[in-house]
Amino acid sequence: MVQKQAIEKRPRGRPQIRCDDDTKSVIIEAANKQFRENGYAAASIAAIAQEAGVSTKTLYRLFPAKTDLFSEMISDRIGRFLLALDLSTLAEAGLRRGLERLLMAYGTLTLSEDTVTITRLVIGESDRFPEIATSFYEQAIVRTNALLETWLRRQADHGLIVLEDPHAASGMLRGMMVMEPQRAAMLRQLPPPKLEEIATRARMCADLFLKGCAA
Repeated sequence: MVQKQAIEKRPRGRPQIRCDDDTKSVIIEAANKQFRENGYAAASIAAIAQEAGVSTKTLYRLFPAKTDLFSEMISDRIGRFLLALDLSTLAEAGLRRGLERLLMAYGTLTLSEDTVTITRLVIGESDRFPEIATSFYEQAIVRTNALLETWLRRQADHGLIVLEDPHAASGMLRGMMVMEPQRAAMLRQLPPPKLEEIATRARMCADLFLKGCAA
């Protein structure tokens, strides 16, 4: 008896091509690794492309300059932080809990090993490459401050706190939350704090701040 062989059908046409958004994400991850390990000046576009599994032609099509890649890397990281902190959801948490959640998220972002390394890179190379300092300031500092400022302004508008200048208060609050532990980590005197330490600091900062601006 002749046994028929099953014939495997192959899909016709070209293999599915990754969309630009997915390709960008892979490139950004590869760039993050290169920047952290080698710094901005020494980071190789060819090595980033190889790590991401794309051609340098594709990389330059999506990111025409190294500056664009660095800026997008920072923007992507901050964008995920902002998406995780929806202001309408925070409003349901109440004043104290909402502030603690904001500070906890900001501390987790800013005091991570990855962010400490990138911040150290920006400070160390900003004299030669002022454009990376501008990108970091606009994408990271300004955007995170704006989120906290908006939240504080809403609490003041609802009569829950009293603030003359929510913009200045936002900067002070961010400094109180991260400045000392971040400085120690950047100078390699202490490791970045663990999540439990960040949570404790967030509670302490929230308590001090709310006592100072109580309605």
